[in-house]
Amino acid sequence: MEHPKSRAFSFLILVLVLTSLMQESHSHPCGSTFFSALVQLIPCRAAVAPFSPIPPNEACCASVKALGQPCLCVLVNGPPISGVDRNMAMELPEKCTANFEPCILSRLSND
Repeated sequence: MEHPKSRAFSFLILVLVLTSLMQESHSHPCGSTFFSALVQLIPCRAAVAPFSPIPPNEACCASVKALGQPCLCVLVNGPPISGVDRNMAMELPEKCTANFEPCILSRLSND
């Protein structure tokens, strides 16, 4: 079984590689690319892993609040993210007591 830290490190490397491949001209409503916004939510990884009992920590909640509702919704409704339960990600605003409406899943997903 893979160690959680090595798994998180692999995820971070993948995100950084993908971020470097993205052009900043393709921005989203949150003012950054999908992948740069995703990097900001790395502290939430444990809280949105499928079947995770771990609540979001302070760093995760600070990231959610800093990104805001439009950006979080772009991420939730964007391409599938390996190891992320979309339903749990949609609950982050409520769990973090963010002062904005939760995201609505705009499409069905199989992840």
